[in-house]
Amino acid sequence: MTESATSEEPMTTVVHLVRHGEVHNPQAVLYGRLEGYHLSELGREMAQVVADHLAFNDITHVVASPLERAQETAAPIAVAHGLQVTTDERVIEAENYFEGRTVAKKDLFAPRNWAKLVNPRKPSWGEPYEQIGARMLSAIDEARRAASGHEAVIVSHQLPVWTARNKLENRRLWHDPRARECTLASLTSLTYRGDELGSIAYSEPAAALLARASKGVGA
Repeated sequence: MTESATSEEPMTTVVHLVRHGEVHNPQAVLYGRLEGYHLSELGREMAQVVADHLAFNDITHVVASPLERAQETAAPIAVAHGLQVTTDERVIEAENYFEGRTVAKKDLFAPRNWAKLVNPRKPSWGEPYEQIGARMLSAIDEARRAASGHEAVIVSHQLPVWTARNKLENRRLWHDPRARECTLASLTSLTYRGDELGSIAYSEPAAALLARASKGVGA
């Protein structure tokens, strides 16, 4: 998928932002950055589907969030290319005030939570979108340079991936979470010509498995 560089033509580099597979979360906890949340059996199947999908790509660099679900999604991709997974804190899940809770919609707007819901554009309940976008773009730039002329994979989480895409497409960062185009085990692929972003493509290699996924809380 890459092209060799000439003196007139910049190299093509692709950075794939991968959302992890389904997590085992029977209590429907908003797990956020909590440790101990691993891929479910279906999630491991999703991870392998993504690895198979990328098996013939020119991947030379694999990065993952430190959280278990991201590491476990990245592992088969790295193995397929004889690589080690590089852990990067910058692509971790966003901080969230409600982390660790089982938050029912009917309880979300209870008076005790009002102070955390006053500003959805920041958002007031968690890490600011601008901060998420800045750390993600920094990690993407480093991965792009590490895989210059080839392809890199970054396994992250829904909100960081979607925020990075909004940032790169110069769209507003606050949004309706239901409108995110970032399903489980999806790819948001960034193609660069030299240092310039040329295109963004979205794909769902594990689309056939999504109907089996649980509807529990998580990201």
